[in-house]
Amino acid sequence: MWGQLAIKAVVSGLIVAAASEVARRNPGWGGLVASLPLTSMLALLWLWRDSPDPARAADFLMGSTLYVIASLPAFVAMALLLRRGAGIVPAVIAGALLAIAGYVLLGWIGRRWGWPV
Repeated sequence: MWGQLAIKAVVSGLIVAAASEVARRNPGWGGLVASLPLTSMLALLWLWRDSPDPARAADFLMGSTLYVIASLPAFVAMALLLRRGAGIVPAVIAGALLAIAGYVLLGWIGRRWGWPV
């Protein structure tokens, strides 16, 4: 069990490290490497390996999609703040607060509509 967890951590960490290294040379390509679809696909593969349940996998994918939508305004806000001269700390704090607000809103809506959030 611990060996599998270590393999997951190493592979996942390598993707994050690769994204940051690629982003130093080309921010757009770094964003592609770090993009949520790539990490979600990796997480889906880990989930499927641990429990090959189509319903669970489908709920995971739907939840990932909904949380991406809820967090998009945070990324846009951080980019705009940084372009307008805000420091990284205020931009990240604002982004985190906006993401939390999006997640809370998604949780409220999702529970009402029966979404897997």
